[in-house]
Formats: sequence, structure tokens, C-alpha cells
Amino acid sequence: MSLDELAAALPDYARDLRLNLTSVIGRSTLTPQQLWGTVLACAIASRSPRVLRPLAAEAAARLSPEAYTAAKSTAAVMALSNVFFRTRHLLSDPEYGSLRPGLRTAVPAGHGVDGVDVELWSVAVSAVNGCGACLDAHEQALRRAGVSRETVQEAFKVASVIQAVGTTLDAEAVLAEVGGPGGGPEGTGRAGDA
Repeated sequence: MSLDELAAALPDYARDLRLNLTSVIGRSTLTPQQLWGTVLACAIASRSPRVLRPLAAEAAARLSPEAYTAAKSTAAVMALSNVFFRTRHLLSDPEYGSLRPGLRTAVPAGHGVDGVDVELWSVAVSAVNGCGACLDAHEQALRRAGVSRETVQEAFKVASVIQAVGTTLDAEAVLAEVGGPGGGPEGTGRAGDA
């Protein structure tokens, strides 16, 4: 399934998602490596096989093997960091903030990818996973590196669209199984599915 096929699989009630998917990815101001690393890391973070399969294939065709691996590594590290730091942030006892985490949370060095790109992917995955503490930390690192707010926003725009597409397609698949109104055989809910 290609990016266009992924967009076409969205139901009619999610028309804006279809338009956003093609425009956010197709007209991004991010560099190709920043964009496709963000796409891959967020597709992994979305936990949606319907999104990950086609977007991983597209990313593999557009990223160097090193950047592809670094984006996967970023998603893995942020899965751990986002849960840990979000929990520590949400607990009302501030003493947790003074405890040593005792966890390794760095993307391995030597991947040949600019650290700014890894920070950008980290912001995007943190947006998907809802970790305010991680969002702040990575956004501040990007700003210190001279990255504009517009560029940072571009990354979390990609994150928001990928997450919404995954949620919608996964929900449609389940609704099709239970026979919800408008659920077609593919779970698209689109007119003509019968």
C-alpha cells in the first residue's frame, strides 16, 4: 500500500484527514531526512499496523539505512522515556524528580544522523505519546540549536496526522468486524463498499 492508497483508505467522514495526510507529507518544509524520519518514528509510535506497513516502506525508500535505523531507535527510546518522564511529571510528589532514573535513554551514537534530526523525531514521538516533560526538553534542545518554531511545529503536525490516521483506520477495522452502521467489508465505511 502506498501513501496515496493509505489516504484513499480513509473513510469519507475523515476527508480532512485524507487531505491533511497528503498535504502535510507532500508539502512539508522539513528536509527529506527530517520528514521521513518523523514519519517512520511516528508510525511506530502510533502502534497502528495499518499505518506502519505502508509508511515504513515509503520511509525505507527515502532514508539511508542509517537514518532508518536511527528513526526506529528514536521511537524505541522515546517509548520508554515518554512513559517514565510523563509518570514522574504527573505524580504529585515532587521528590520523584530528584531520584536517579537508572534508565538508559539515549539514541546510540554513531548512526551518522544529525542530532537535530533525532531531537526533531523525539519531539514528534513525544507528541504522539503525550509526554509534556519530554516535549519541553526536546523542543528546548532544538531551539538552542537554532531550529525555528515553524520547523518544530511541522514535526508535530506530521505526528498529529499520523496518529489520527492510525486511530481512524484501526477503529474502522474493528467497527467493520462488529457490523457497525456504514462499516463496509474493508472497514472503510465508504459508500459503495458492499
